[in-house]
Amino acid sequence: MEDQAKFDAMKSDRDRYVSLAFCWADLLFEIDREYKIRYAAGATQAFFGKKSSELLGTPFRDLAAPADGALIGQMLKQTQRAGRLNDTVIRVAGPGGAQFWVNIVAYCLDPVNGMIYVGMRRSPPKPATAAEETKEPALADAAHFSAMAADRMKQLAAAGESAELTLVSIEGINDLKERLAPDAAEKLMQGVGEVLKASSVGGDAAAQVGQNQFSIMHSAGTDVGSVMKTLESITQQFDPSGKGAKVESATMQMDAAAISEEDLAKGLLYTLTKFRDSEGEGLNVKDMASNMNAMVAKAMDEVTRFRQVVSQAQFFVALQPIININTGEIHHYEALCRFDRNAGESPFKTITFAEETGLIHDFDFAMAKKVMEWLSKFPRNNDKYRVAVNVSGFSIGKDSYVDALMKMLKENEWTQGKLMFEITESSRMTDLEGANKFIHKLRDKGYHVCLDDFGAGAASFQYLSVLDVDVVKLDGSAVQNARKATKGRAFLSALTELCRRMKVETIAEMVDSKEALDFCRDCGCDYVQGFLFGKPSPEVRDFNPLPQGDLFKRSFVRL
Repeated sequence: MEDQAKFDAMKSDRDRYVSLAFCWADLLFEIDREYKIRYAAGATQAFFGKKSSELLGTPFRDLAAPADGALIGQMLKQTQRAGRLNDTVIRVAGPGGAQFWVNIVAYCLDPVNGMIYVGMRRSPPKPATAAEETKEPALADAAHFSAMAADRMKQLAAAGESAELTLVSIEGINDLKERLAPDAAEKLMQGVGEVLKASSVGGDAAAQVGQNQFSIMHSAGTDVGSVMKTLESITQQFDPSGKGAKVESATMQMDAAAISEEDLAKGLLYTLTKFRDSEGEGLNVKDMASNMNAMVAKAMDEVTRFRQVVSQAQFFVALQPIININTGEIHHYEALCRFDRNAGESPFKTITFAEETGLIHDFDFAMAKKVMEWLSKFPRNNDKYRVAVNVSGFSIGKDSYVDALMKMLKENEWTQGKLMFEITESSRMTDLEGANKFIHKLRDKGYHVCLDDFGAGAASFQYLSVLDVDVVKLDGSAVQNARKATKGRAFLSALTELCRRMKVETIAEMVDSKEALDFCRDCGCDYVQGFLFGKPSPEVRDFNPLPQGDLFKRSFVRL
């Protein structure tokens, strides 16, 4: 009797749920443990062009649009484990190959028998993103795509489903865009974006990696060749000559099961960055694809190693002085990272790797902490040493970094007047308003902020107009080019005068000779930095006395 009562209660719950589902859904399905349709009711003719009876015995995933077959398979398996699938939007295939969006809810009362009940109703397309509202193709960038792809790959792998990653090169599409009117170029990229997204898992797992490079995550078995032909056809339609652009692709399976989601995302980001940078290096997309699994595996090893370096502070601080151009006094030191005690080997490759894998914010925080520890060795009432620590433009947009840094500064207010911040890789900043808020947080706490790489590109002037910094560092290549150009002296002088009017001081980089020092002084620079005054060193005593300090004494006498 007790067993019968439990059965009746369960049946009552099921019937109640079915009744509620009919109130919500246009269609209701009962699916057996092999994921085949056992029962169907509702508007099946309108949705799929078939009667309910014609769907019986059909694998439920066959109702999905081809790109979302693996996703539906994963959802069903998840429902069996968790007992319920909340309102989810997915694409299904209608009559004649048409695709449309539906909302799905599902539940499984008894994991033993594995029976799943699914309610389905018509849904509008996924909400438009800000990029779509501005008529952009709304393809993700490499960073967002890597995180999204890693998440879905892990979910699919956990459900026994597989997905593939395809790299796409549309050679010459950027040149084609430049030959088209703005409206036509926009429509071309919209068309490319729509084709890639339509073939991707979930309808949004596609990215534009570079000017001519794209990537897409799709279900195993997707007809990639057909997708590439469609892309070629689109470029031919828009090309006035009818020639179009050459489309190449290569597909690979990713073994996501044994890798953490975070590390998989970082490995994908690193590899896609290499794919982007491969243009012009003689590597085609198939070369990249054939090495991609190896590159991801290598990136995973490097990520592990770099995390160890950061967590155990296995790096050293090398100092380089920033000098008053008129008096020769050291204003402050820039803290540069080195991974060997002799401070000889450049950390460029390691830092670039950290930026390409999204780990740079962890390193920036560790570096600030290390510099703070160095300053703490001196009496806190001694302002003799001031040090600027670098902050990547990547890190500024990372909330975890900003929060951790502000907390550390609050706990160490004695560093005010001793610690400065220098924003590097400013070109990586996409949110200038947010970057300026970060700068104001630092300045409000009593810390000066310097903008690095100024004058290296046209965007520098936009940064100067938006970002309220105390100092700008004139890019070394800009200083050297100014020395060579006929109008270089006038240009650099105008630049320093502009900064002076804005109450922003200037530092000239790569001052490696007396002639460069004299040139920067004549152009009105406030400070200089370069090998003329010694290479970066972990020993501050190497700059006391300052190498070549007599150059300033002679200049002072002439004045």
